[in-house]
Amino acid sequence: MPLEVHQFPCLSDNYGYLIHDPEAGVTATIDTPEVDPINAALKEKGWQLTHILNTHHHFDHAGGNLELKQQWDCTIVGSRDDADRIPGIDIKVGDGDTYTFGNFKAEVFDVSGHTIGHIAFYFPDAEKLFCGDALFALGCGRLFEGSPAQMWDSLQKLIELPDCTGVYCAHEYTQANAAFALSVEPQNAALQLRSKDIDSLRSEGKPTVPSTIGLEKETNPFLRPMSADLQATLNMQGAELVDVFAETRRRKDRF
Repeated sequence: MPLEVHQFPCLSDNYGYLIHDPEAGVTATIDTPEVDPINAALKEKGWQLTHILNTHHHFDHAGGNLELKQQWDCTIVGSRDDADRIPGIDIKVGDGDTYTFGNFKAEVFDVSGHTIGHIAFYFPDAEKLFCGDALFALGCGRLFEGSPAQMWDSLQKLIELPDCTGVYCAHEYTQANAAFALSVEPQNAALQLRSKDIDSLRSEGKPTVPSTIGLEKETNPFLRPMSADLQATLNMQGAELVDVFAETRRRKDRF
């Protein structure tokens, strides 16, 4: 039986995700951005919350941990390297670990950069990646704690995943990200087409998430420092990829 995913909005621009293994009868929320919408989603699906899988410590990702743990007596799984900032953590995991959720195994990646100790959960059998704020549709997380080199190293781990992998990121930032992406790689035909699709979806109030690794590799400037057109826009032809990435991130911060 497949791993079921239920997506729903939280806060102003977060997405919540419930994942459910119907055979094992386990349900996890990926992060805890807002308690009431999570509980409403559980009620809608008729699921019992057994796990919280935290990607990082920011309040819009872990702020509901303790309330939900008290209510559901669920198990909280989070980063070994950031355990002190994950409220109620029970199981500590890190880069290269595998965590078993029901009948599914999640590979854990350290994707530090946005924060130190940020992790992502990749379910290879389900072809799904839950990446928090490390990778967005057409973007990546702002570097609050890590360096450009750390973030580029993290993103390279995700680039190696199969193109068909679903990218379940935590925010609806895609339309703004598309405007920036077009400013640094305007010649990218796939990006031009995607931007039109995004505008259409948002005009109808529909989510632009999930994406796929393959689509991000074609259109996301933060995964494309090797692009000759991007390098030309930045006047960085032939520069080290990490430096191109760093300049792209700096420009996004000012955009």
